[in-house]
Amino acid sequence: MRETDTRTGNGHVVVIGGGIAGLAAAHRLLSAAPGRRVTVLEASGRLGGKLHAADIAGMRVDLGAESLLARRPEAVALAREVGLADHLQPPATATAALWTRGALRPMPKGHVMGVPGDASALAGVLSEEGLRRIGRDRELPPTEVGDDVAVGEYVAARLGREVVDRLVEPLLGGVYAGDAYRISMRSAVPQLFQAARTHTSLTEGVRDLQARAARNQQTGPVFMGIDGGVGRLPLAVAESVRARGAEILTDTPVTELRRTADGWRVGTESGAYEADAVVVALPAPAAAKLLDAESPAAAAELRTVEYASMALTTLVYRRSETDLPEGSGFLVPPVDGHTIKASTFASRKWGWIDRQDPELLVLRTSVGRYGETAVLERDDAELVDVSRHDLREATGLTATPVAARVTRWDDGLPQYPVGHHARVARIRAHVAALPGLALCGAAYDGVGVPACVASANAAVDQLAGDLAGVEELTRNPVQSLHGGGGE
Repeated sequence: MRETDTRTGNGHVVVIGGGIAGLAAAHRLLSAAPGRRVTVLEASGRLGGKLHAADIAGMRVDLGAESLLARRPEAVALAREVGLADHLQPPATATAALWTRGALRPMPKGHVMGVPGDASALAGVLSEEGLRRIGRDRELPPTEVGDDVAVGEYVAARLGREVVDRLVEPLLGGVYAGDAYRISMRSAVPQLFQAARTHTSLTEGVRDLQARAARNQQTGPVFMGIDGGVGRLPLAVAESVRARGAEILTDTPVTELRRTADGWRVGTESGAYEADAVVVALPAPAAAKLLDAESPAAAAELRTVEYASMALTTLVYRRSETDLPEGSGFLVPPVDGHTIKASTFASRKWGWIDRQDPELLVLRTSVGRYGETAVLERDDAELVDVSRHDLREATGLTATPVAARVTRWDDGLPQYPVGHHARVARIRAHVAALPGLALCGAAYDGVGVPACVASANAAVDQLAGDLAGVEELTRNPVQSLHGGGGE
């Protein structure tokens, strides 16, 4: 293998992974120290990971994540920093529905991830008995949550299973493609976990959260999209870091990661890179494989992270042949027995899609939750057919699409079961014993784009001390060796 020494006087950092977390880490590295040498190595032929925009029927659409949570600042701030400020757009409509109990029903308001502050918020979605069950929450003794608890388990004990099955489950499933009865409340809905620890009544805790949000006067859209697709974000970040001297290589899988006497050796099929520090921005299984040699304990923990697969079906129709309900789309509780878990009326939701072609309309559906393997074994044509069937049942849409595309995200979403926070703490403790190494990505502190960017920022900040020593030594080797003093 050819040895490639790419170290410079400003230190050299190799980022392994060219998804949004890895690219955000490269951006942070260069923002913190302009002139620093940064190399990004991506195994596939494309940057951006699950942020990906492409054309269908001449229409540009997102084939992965389609929006950024704007109430968290990290992703929107990054978009602005890389020149996309004028392209950020809120949804044209934020009115969504639930397809449940045989009808499309307006998405209830006044809840925190499906957990209501009072029963009236869920009228029409729950049965009369389900609504009465919520009212008994204030009469129940406190429910201990301990160090962590499953969202579904806790909410069902306080408010009844109907709340979980018909609202919490589809909302959490839309984010994690998981099972609400397994998902960690501490990791997935931390504000609800804190309310559960400090309030006897869950509904009282939710009302307190809502009152605090009102006092903080949170304004502006909850979500933002990008004209041309959220898939533009990683490409803009890559362009920005390249402009500042970073090297980004695709089709370059990393095969080895080893400690050296003064840093790290990153091996690829075409050569090896000597680095002062390394950021591993990979899914947990790939990160585990690289860490086997230097931190088998961290690798073992990473291998316990489970993933859910999903598929998105993008359908393009002639507008003249569609008559959709109002709103941006709908979620589907799995308890109702349908195959799709959600549908987005993309042309309704995003003005930039709507304006592309006055004669065409774009819809998306999604299938696949944790443990649902059979549906994803169907071929693309079958997934298109099942999507059309469920759309017809939900909305009455009978038209034949002019184009359809299925995008599969195999093992795309890490699962956060009870105890996830403790597992992440153990992984970080093992990695902390290795100077110049940091991890980031969706497997740790959140699966959304802002959480991935925040994870990247934290990883770079963690390396600041290690890199400062290296860079001071290379800038002024004589003074550094003599402790900075004179003769």
